[in-house]
Amino acid sequence: MATTQPTSLLFESPPESATTRLNEIALDEALDISDPLRHLRTDASDFARDDEDTVVVPSQPRSILGETIRLTFPVDSPLVSISLKVDASHGCGGIAWPAGESETFDAMQVLSNYIAFRGVEYLQGKNIVEVGSGTGLVGLVAGALGGTVWITDQAPLLGIMQQNVSLNNLQSCVSVRELNWGETPPSDIPLPELILAADCVYFEPAFPLLVQTLSEMAVNGSTEILFCYKKRRKADKRFFTMLKKKFSWEEVGDDPNREIYNREAISLLTLTKRP
Repeated sequence: MATTQPTSLLFESPPESATTRLNEIALDEALDISDPLRHLRTDASDFARDDEDTVVVPSQPRSILGETIRLTFPVDSPLVSISLKVDASHGCGGIAWPAGESETFDAMQVLSNYIAFRGVEYLQGKNIVEVGSGTGLVGLVAGALGGTVWITDQAPLLGIMQQNVSLNNLQSCVSVRELNWGETPPSDIPLPELILAADCVYFEPAFPLLVQTLSEMAVNGSTEILFCYKKRRKADKRFFTMLKKKFSWEEVGDDPNREIYNREAISLLTLTKRP
């Protein structure tokens, strides 16, 4: 038979709730030592909110260091299959987020899927520049489909980008270059006919620099820009306020996956430079 504890009996140890709290504090301290930046991150539910000033770094998945993943993109013939070294030690840029285990999309995959859908006839023979390449996924798909491609990003990511070019045997058509937004593009990159940008709207101080780089590389209205963007915060509207001074845009209408990724707050846009 169950018994109740006499009210006069004093606990010699803290009650369970207090013990649990002490354990949580100890765990927090241990995690702070192993990952000093963890409090800058938020979980997915926090990041989905439109709070402007609570998110510093997008939420991160489990630690990934030196892992290789393989992504396949359907085209008429043959399939385009890209192997990627991914490395979270460089932050968000060193990761491509595979959607193979769910129906979710990310901006890199949306843009990669779209150019694969457009196929060889769309890309073959074009000079193509990808900005903010990260792992280089989008540019690698473009190179595999016949484009002459320059994938660009900041210096810490050049190594992993070069590894991925070599891993896919695309050295003949995909080149790696350093390009910091707001700086003059490397002189050996010709004027592009197509500019690719995926998931580049994430750091507010870089907004005007990204607009400047896109404007400098799109010398006239004939340069096509495919810009894939995931809405995260109200602050992102400031980017588009800056962008509309230099560009007009419209949503890509012929993507068969559009309805799916729109539900994930992802948009694929075509930008046109204003006269």
